Amino acid sequence: MQQFANPTRFLSLANRALPTIWVVTIILFAIGLYGALVSAPPDYQQGETVRIMFVHVPAAWLAMLVYTVMALASAVAIIFRHPLADVAAKTAAPIGAVFCFLALATGSLWGKPMWGAWWVWDARLTSMFVLFLLYVGYIAIWQAIEEPTRAAMIARIVALVGFVNIPIIKFSVDWWNTLHQPASVLRMDGSTIDWSIRWPLLVLGLAYSFLFLALHLMSMRSEIATRKLRNLQIARSGEA
Repeated sequence: MQQFANPTRFLSLANRALPTIWVVTIILFAIGLYGALVSAPPDYQQGETVRIMFVHVPAAWLAMLVYTVMALASAVAIIFRHPLADVAAKTAAPIGAVFCFLALATGSLWGKPMWGAWWVWDARLTSMFVLFLLYVGYIAIWQAIEEPTRAAMIARIVALVGFVNIPIIKFSVDWWNTLHQPASVLRMDGSTIDWSIRWPLLVLGLAYSFLFLALHLMSMRSEIATRKLRNLQIARSGEA
């Protein structure tokens, strides 16, 4: 991990990897969307509405995964003082917030024909909404506190404390009686979804993951450049 502590080395690696990551992302999306829109049959109960799942479920997966990345990066920043850990956490937050909003919005669209309501305050939906608020709060900390070191310290604590919500989201359908269906793709006793629907869902999950990786690397490049520019401005103002 220490070999990537040097921002110059990290940027070199990111620049080499990004073209390949984007190509893989496009291929995965093409295969996944074909499976979701053409290959997968309509559900016998939900009809064509079930296709919302191919946007909603991967977005929910990534919303939780990205926050996990933020929490891990914050832990690395505290324990190992890795110079790029705060950069990784900070730049992941806006991307994760978009995934979380997408999951909430598509879940609402999916819930209306299934439950007869755009929103219900059950455990899964409520904990997912809390995750979105955590994202917004984390981003607000970096925006509101001008002193970078102080902002980083508070942001790390928020990311780590907020991680408690991730297992709540995951297991809420098992711990409480909710309208939201229980896990059906990744289960210890095997998936309950037919393969014709499951494989496009898994491919799109990978596509979303590679999309996050590409956007995250680009955001980290931009953040590193911004910090370098700020340091140069501070140095010049000190010389003056």
